[in-house]
Amino acid sequence: MFFHRFRTGRKGPFLNKFVTFVATGGYAGFFPVAPGTVGALVGLLLFYLFSNFSLAIYLLSTTALFFLGAWAAEKAEISFGRKDSPKIVIDEVVGYLVTMVLIPFTFGNALGGFLFFRLFDIIKPPPARKIDRQMQGGFAVILDDAVAGLYANLSMHLLLWGSPQFFQDLDRWIRSFI
Repeated sequence: MFFHRFRTGRKGPFLNKFVTFVATGGYAGFFPVAPGTVGALVGLLLFYLFSNFSLAIYLLSTTALFFLGAWAAEKAEISFGRKDSPKIVIDEVVGYLVTMVLIPFTFGNALGGFLFFRLFDIIKPPPARKIDRQMQGGFAVILDDAVAGLYANLSMHLLLWGSPQFFQDLDRWIRSFI
């Protein structure tokens, strides 16, 4: 396991709650239906909050959340007694944030990124599937979703470059309901 050297024995109640809070994406992982999708929605909310950050701060925040999430996911796997428990959704949060690197916030872009990320998270193109099946621990839990996020990010950039009107129209359509 990647973070084995950080184990310090018994965890106190605060640390247990902190690990659970982080690993479950602010308790979104306890949602009874499609917790991974709900976790990606938490990522969408964080993207909205992070969207005014400079690129350096966005990348630093996403990287910090990657490593904090890997640590928490590893601890949560032990606590939940299950490898990559569906309750652990910090990987979806981080994967969505990776998806949206260098993508400006609009409702259309946010929805497009969400759909692309969920698609690639579900189909797990190489090497995400290999990471998911062959690696263990919190680092692997996060890494396969970060890879899915890279695929989704590339898809978003290609679609924004090739058909920018698509996301503008999607944004207008979403705003018509708000």
